[in-house]
Amino acid sequence: KTRGIPSYIVVPWGAPKCKLAAINTYGGTITQCEATVPAREAAAASIQASTGATMVPPYNDARVMAGQGTIALELLYQVAHLDAIVVPVSGGGMISGIALAAKGINPKVKVFAAEPVGSDGLGADVAASKASGHLVSDMAPPDTIADGLRAKLGDLTWPVVRDLVDGVIPIRDEEIVAAMRLIFERMKVVVEPSGAAGLAAVLSPKFKDDPALADCKHVGIILCGGNLDLEAFFAAYAPKHSHSMDIQSKK
Repeated sequence: KTRGIPSYIVVPWGAPKCKLAAINTYGGTITQCEATVPAREAAAASIQASTGATMVPPYNDARVMAGQGTIALELLYQVAHLDAIVVPVSGGGMISGIALAAKGINPKVKVFAAEPVGSDGLGADVAASKASGHLVSDMAPPDTIADGLRAKLGDLTWPVVRDLVDGVIPIRDEEIVAAMRLIFERMKVVVEPSGAAGLAAVLSPKFKDDPALADCKHVGIILCGGNLDLEAFFAAYAPKHSHSMDIQSKK
């Protein structure tokens, strides 16, 4: 917007209203589509063909992965003695960059992925890929409140996840909600469901009761994303039968 360069943002239907409002505020042109990777790719390709715009991939791009890796650089600079880092996973750009950077600094640091399983408990394709040793791409995206974690690993992110991510922790939506509430009440920070997935994983029985993770005493948790619609929350505090508040001073 500052440089006067037009931007075209492909957003799936069902995205938080606050995210759409922010994109509009920053001058982006929104195209909405179905919440699937093929639909988003098709919409982006159509925009490229009609505008000549340059594609900026959300995760499956070496430059994006390198940029995400700076999260680990900053984290380990501030807390050098971490035993593990837990990262929400979907397309894998963030966890790939973090794993490469973190293990480049300290090969002993473990990196774990937090992945929602969805309402049917069958949506964890990253966990399935790790378990099988090959990229599983034919699973439906999880039906989850974590709308930012419904993408698929790419041909660049999968090899890094395969080789450098130490494990995948599956989480349920109710665990995500509990983590969001804890963050809100104790830290006074607004985090969207996708961003709270890491804490949900650390608080889950899978993490706490696994003997293989007993040595992970100092854990860094990535909180990523604050696109959370709070209309219902604020409506609960509004006076009954109140009119719109006039915030302009009256003289």
